[in-house]
Amino acid sequence: MIRKIKNITPAIITQPKVSSVHSPWNLKKIANVECINKKDANTILNIASKMFTDESEYLDKISRLKILKKSKNLLLKRSKDFAKLIALEGGKPLKDAIVEVKRAINGLELCAEALKNSHGREIPMSLNTSSLNKMAFTRKFPVGPVFAISAFNHPLNLIVHQVGPAVAAGCPIIIKPSIDTPCTCYEFVKLLIESGLPEGFCQMINTNNHATTQYLVSDSRISFFSFIGSADVGWKLKSMLSPGTKCAMEHGGVASVIIDKDVNLKNILPSLIRGSFYHAGQVCVSIQKIIVHEDIIEDFLNSLKHLIGKIKVGDPSNINTDVGPLIRPGEIKRVDRIIKEAIQEGAELICGGEPKTKTTYKCTVLRNPKKSSAVSQKEIFGPVVSVYSYNEINNAIDIANHDKYAFQSSVYTSNIDTAMHCYEKLEAKAVFINEQTAFRVDWMPFGGIKSSGEGVGGIEYTFSDLFYDKLLIINSKKITK
Repeated sequence: MIRKIKNITPAIITQPKVSSVHSPWNLKKIANVECINKKDANTILNIASKMFTDESEYLDKISRLKILKKSKNLLLKRSKDFAKLIALEGGKPLKDAIVEVKRAINGLELCAEALKNSHGREIPMSLNTSSLNKMAFTRKFPVGPVFAISAFNHPLNLIVHQVGPAVAAGCPIIIKPSIDTPCTCYEFVKLLIESGLPEGFCQMINTNNHATTQYLVSDSRISFFSFIGSADVGWKLKSMLSPGTKCAMEHGGVASVIIDKDVNLKNILPSLIRGSFYHAGQVCVSIQKIIVHEDIIEDFLNSLKHLIGKIKVGDPSNINTDVGPLIRPGEIKRVDRIIKEAIQEGAELICGGEPKTKTTYKCTVLRNPKKSSAVSQKEIFGPVVSVYSYNEINNAIDIANHDKYAFQSSVYTSNIDTAMHCYEKLEAKAVFINEQTAFRVDWMPFGGIKSSGEGVGGIEYTFSDLFYDKLLIINSKKITK
């Protein structure tokens, strides 16, 4: 069955262009997607603006809480269908798609809790003569309409992270999913509407037209811009924002792991395998560099190669599959070219290094690629890790740190001093001790610095960013304490 994915909006879309969606596994067509143009975008912006400014249209807190609760329950009931859809259009192995749906359900719960716990604060007064007889406090007010651009690799959970806090905060949102994975977003937004959310409050739009996207980003009716995707695109779009528009940018990274000589390799290798090859390495915090003490590197490489040989690469709809396809066949060619270039420049191929099928790539390990090689410098977004050796911890930190990216890093060690030294010196927004870099729970702060992003993700933190504090000062001679 070929799905028909329309834009979800009260606006009448005139003469929409149609884009096709194909399964990344077998390349079969699975959906036709109707796309908006610039003229449509203006109408959509007007709807979002009216939903925020017209008191008759605005959603009160009780309504928002009811919607979040009902949508959570509906998602729970339909969790199997959503997991299958994620595997179908995104190529994520089914067992990982099931986990993603569970995270999304929890994300909606977190949104409701954030709304319940939201409050202003009292500002101290009567501390000097000018502040006598005064009382001051703040209340939180939503910033206004949101425009969000999402990514393909978590087609449900990322949408929940962008849409859920906006609904909770009372900010109408226009959400643009990845053109590769619009089906999951479409079904989720329909679920929200079924739960009582007005159609104009969360409008889902599809477009592969850069001018239309830029028009939406730059419009003064947008108060908050949320972007998940490549750094080059993200920074370009940020430069187009209207003055005063807040933003959160989640880009990629070149995540590094340092392994001390005192660790038990048998205990940590499964975690490293997971962090390196989950979703075929198509995660912004996937392990890309593993820096191993020279005393144990041979044992490490032999053990790593052995475990990689047990990884099941194939059909994402199979519950036993560990690693599925890359999102597009062009990504296979891109990753293969980067790996081949690294080998030509002196890297040693430990395993992998070639496509398995026309849509999948073998899990690959390279040893000691040059610092100047693309595999050492750029986010690869594929199933490849590079292994380096070190003899002194500061040397390892130098290899781990990156001039451009800084997202998440980790160190495996039994030495607390080594752990704390790495925490201090690693250039990252988060440093994990004895845990891999792709670890995340949805209530923790999440984001990068440098080219890796701006702002902080995570349900609670995104929710907080969607408000401004409005101060109220009361002057009365009856206020004496």
